[in-house]
Amino acid sequence: ASAEKGHHRAVPGYADSFWFKYILSVIAAGVAETVTYPLDLTKTRLQIQGELSKHSKQKVPYRGMLQTALGVAREEGVLKLWQGLTPAVQRHVVYSGCRMGAYEWIRDNVLGREPDGSFPVWKAVCGGLVAGSLGQFIASPTDLVKVQMQMEGRRLLEGKPARVRGTWHAFTKILAEGGIRGLWKGWVPNVQRAALVNMGDLATYDSAKRFILGHTSLSDGPIVHSLSSACSGIVAASLGTPADVVKTRIMNQPTDSMGRGTLYTSSLDCLVKTVRKEGVMALYKGFIPIWSRMAPWSLTFWLTYEQVRRLSGTTSF
Repeated sequence: ASAEKGHHRAVPGYADSFWFKYILSVIAAGVAETVTYPLDLTKTRLQIQGELSKHSKQKVPYRGMLQTALGVAREEGVLKLWQGLTPAVQRHVVYSGCRMGAYEWIRDNVLGREPDGSFPVWKAVCGGLVAGSLGQFIASPTDLVKVQMQMEGRRLLEGKPARVRGTWHAFTKILAEGGIRGLWKGWVPNVQRAALVNMGDLATYDSAKRFILGHTSLSDGPIVHSLSSACSGIVAASLGTPADVVKTRIMNQPTDSMGRGTLYTSSLDCLVKTVRKEGVMALYKGFIPIWSRMAPWSLTFWLTYEQVRRLSGTTSF
């Protein structure tokens, strides 16, 4: 392909710097997160249903994705579908910036491309695993706050006292109860999930895009970006859903005075208890909303990211 169909061109000195790309990835992630956030809240509510932590004898009804979303809008108000958006966007300031920057740096400076300019799938997989793990570990406290805030509306409807009043209160409350370590509660399943999701997202998008550009007459534009993001969304959802279920349950469980969870002792303990009591398919509870969110999130993110890179003079991803 001629210079990777437009990849090699003169760019401003700042355009390919790590920090400039970091800012562009944060902008794209903020747009994607805001557009698709109601699906994330719906997914979280679905996963918590049927969990072991029930303080009342009344069984929570199992509702599908659409019923759950409509139920939240009807019972709590439409704006509650965006409850927890602030820490979600704050998370992406750290998470998406780090994972995107780390992946490109690993791809271009550590693992390296082949002599013909290609990037093997196994290298893309390794890069995605490392980049996702690093970004998520750093951003884990914001994810913890987001999950807890998403569940506040349900807790109030069930007659339970509110745990947090807002983003800052959630941070300070977690810090007071569990110390610095408490802010990283659930970081292991969090990082495991991010590693799998990014292995699916980054590696699939990168590999699919190179494959399409190398085997079709399509140029590096929105059509290629859309097709690549469609592939990355389904792979990421398939790999990440079980880890996402475990992560959500561990992060949402009550803690004792020492900041330790009272329901699960580890990711493995949560996995075993979930399968034993609810069956293997419980690990894919929320798969449809996860995929239904990842698909538009991936599409919105990659289209936005590639376009802001192009408009700012940065080379294509």
